[in-house]
Amino acid sequence: MSTQEEAVVPKAPAERPPATGIVLAAVGTLYMAALLWSARATITGRVDAESEVTSAAYALPGAISASLVAGAAVALTALALAGRRRTLGPTARFAVAIGAGLTLGLLGALSVITINTEGWVYAVLGGTVAAAATIGGALAGVRAPRVVAAGCWAAIAVFAVGFVLSLAVVQNPARDLLGGGDSQAAQSSAANWYSLLQAVLSGVAAGVVAYTALRRASRRDAGTAPPWPMYALAGAAPGLVLVLAELLTRTAGARVVDLAGRVSELELTVQQMLSGSRLNGGLIILFVGAVTAIIAVGRTLQPPAR
Repeated sequence: MSTQEEAVVPKAPAERPPATGIVLAAVGTLYMAALLWSARATITGRVDAESEVTSAAYALPGAISASLVAGAAVALTALALAGRRRTLGPTARFAVAIGAGLTLGLLGALSVITINTEGWVYAVLGGTVAAAATIGGALAGVRAPRVVAAGCWAAIAVFAVGFVLSLAVVQNPARDLLGGGDSQAAQSSAANWYSLLQAVLSGVAAGVVAYTALRRASRRDAGTAPPWPMYALAGAAPGLVLVLAELLTRTAGARVVDLAGRVSELELTVQQMLSGSRLNGGLIILFVGAVTAIIAVGRTLQPPAR
């Protein structure tokens, strides 16, 4: 490469496994393990096959989204460790990232498949989890580690907000304030407003956390601040994860969801409603997260000198 070409190509940020990177991988892995353990405990606690299938269908979207984030976080740490010895080319980067995500995904799939090694339902469920972690690892192979890490932190923040807002001590009073009453119509309306509020709050949290994580990473690495579209991408990452998880649920895990819908007409209706709600919530978090991150960046910009 000539001297002129070297001046044009920007220098990639250093990839080091700092404490924050190791913590990110640990938190992502623990969250994935917690969801898989909860799903396994719920499924094995059922007394009939129909309840096991419906429980597996309910647990599938959350397990996929957690596996996507955990696969990306673990792959980032693996890339940083591998990059200590030599600079990785594009092929080597994706090989390391995909290998790390696949390894984590196989471990997660093993905890699901062993529920019943003779049932194809759990094989599909475990295979979907492994595929999600592998895809997350592949996404980490893109040469933008700070943006991917910020997106992972933002996704974890969205998971935390969702967990807190799902608690009865928070959810019940909030629904009452939103108009929940004794009638079925009032309760349904309050539930819809509460879902919208949860998505908006999750998007705001995603944008704030993504902006903070990306800005701190830029200062820590003593590199140039990324352009504002990178902040928007990091803020939109949790929504992208949820949308991608829903797509994987409808494709790779479609057999599990379809089988759960055959249990009864009510179960089929519930599955369809949940699928649409998850997709709409993911899109809201995507746009609100991106806009929040852009606003946070805009507040730090200084007017040009005269």
